[in-house]
Amino acid sequence: MPVALTIAGSDSGGGAGIQADLKTFAAVGVHGTSAITCLTAQNPKAVIGIQACKTEMVSRQLEAVFAELRPAAAKTGMLLSTAIIRTVADFLKAQRFHPLVLDPVMVATSGAVLLNPGSIRALVDRLFPLASLVTPNLQEAELLCSRKLSSVEDLREAARDLHRRFGIAALLKGGHLRGLKDAVDIFYDGKQELLLSAPFVRGVNTHGTGCTYSAAITAYLAKGLTLVTAVQEAKEFITQSIAQSRQVANHSVLNTHWKRSS
Repeated sequence: MPVALTIAGSDSGGGAGIQADLKTFAAVGVHGTSAITCLTAQNPKAVIGIQACKTEMVSRQLEAVFAELRPAAAKTGMLLSTAIIRTVADFLKAQRFHPLVLDPVMVATSGAVLLNPGSIRALVDRLFPLASLVTPNLQEAELLCSRKLSSVEDLREAARDLHRRFGIAALLKGGHLRGLKDAVDIFYDGKQELLLSAPFVRGVNTHGTGCTYSAAITAYLAKGLTLVTAVQEAKEFITQSIAQSRQVANHSVLNTHWKRSS
C-alpha cells in the first residue's frame, strides 16, 4: 500500500485539516501519515482556540515518518507561521522530495486571512519552488495574483499567471464565483488546461472541501497516477463527497467514504 503524508493542522471537529486528510487517504486506498503543525479547538460553528506546535516537534514528526514510512506523495495544509513554513521547506528540500501538493490555506471560507504578509512571502519563496501543484481557493488566488477574480476567464488567466511566475501547476478552485450554476475549477500545468465542472449542491456545509480535495489529489499521486489524472479523479471524489454528505449531530459533513456507502 502506498504511503501519503499530510503536513497540516488538527481540526478537533473532524471536518478539515489532518482528520479530513487521513479519512480521504483511507478512502482512496493509501496509508496516511501526518505531521501536525498546530492544534485547533473547533466545531462546525466556530474556531475557539489555536496553538502552534514547536518547530522542533514538526521536524521530529517529519523525521520519524521519512525514516520508516517514506511517502510516495505529500501535501501541506495549514502551516500557520513563518517559522513552521521554513522548517517544512528546509526538510523537504533536503530530502529532494516530490510530488508535493501545496494547499496554501491563506484565507478561510469566512474570508479571514490566516497568514500574515511575512508568512505568505515565506510560503511563496520557500515552498512554491518545491511544489508540484498549488491549489488556492478564489480568495487565495486573488491574494497571490494581486487582483480581483470574478469569472471563469479570470481563473484561466490567473492559473497561467501562477504557472508563469512560479513554474508549477495550478488548480484554481472557483466554488465561490458568483452567478454560476456549476462549481468550476481551472487546472493548468503549462501544457494542458482542464476546466473541471460539477453542479452545486445546495444546503451543504462545505467545511473541509479544500483539505479533502488536495488530499485526494495527493492520494492518487501516491498510487502512481499522473498529475492530470489525479486532479480529474479528485474532482469526482470531492463532488461525490459533497453530494453524498451525511448528517452528524445536526450538521452536514462530507462523506469521504461515499464509495463504500453507495
